[in-house]
Amino acid sequence: MNEFTVTSPRGKEMFSYLPGYYESSRVIRANMQAKGSELDALNQALDETLSQFFVQTATWGLDRWEYELGIETDHTKPIEQRRAVVESKLRGVGQFSGRLVKNVAEAYDGGTVDVSFQPAEWSFTIKFIDTIGIPPNLDDLKAVIEEIKPAHLAVEYEFSYLLIRDIHAVMTLGELEQVSLSKFAGGGSVGKSYT
Repeated sequence: MNEFTVTSPRGKEMFSYLPGYYESSRVIRANMQAKGSELDALNQALDETLSQFFVQTATWGLDRWEYELGIETDHTKPIEQRRAVVESKLRGVGQFSGRLVKNVAEAYDGGTVDVSFQPAEWSFTIKFIDTIGIPPNLDDLKAVIEEIKPAHLAVEYEFSYLLIRDIHAVMTLGELEQVSLSKFAGGGSVGKSYT
């Protein structure tokens, strides 16, 4: 067999369109490999550029999203948290309502959030249902909620924590050692957080 094999997917495709007598040509194989590699790189660059137009797949394009939405860029934060801030900002447009708060909070948390209003106290509560412990980007969420809520309303945050009944005879000691202390009451802020 020839020492020059075509490994590029685009090169193989182009090679398949050529007449059969080129199959033994080292020059044509090398040519198709070189051209195919360039086309593979071009297609990869095009796919990566297209990904930047969508918040859930953006990487290096998040800087532009943040700039357009007036969000301060912080490269020290994980990319998922940065995406959540952008998505939340995009969702946080419109008249203030429980649905708006729920959409924004769920964009940050990635889990189910319950929003309840206490009109007599001029406040509302955001309760994290699926998340155990305090969400990692709670400060970002608090900043956005402050931005979208009316000034006269107070907001409370309720968290769920692991309890003895959740771990006793359910988790092994090895599994328990892998759980962050922030998932237990007393390992971080307890119960409710007020702003």
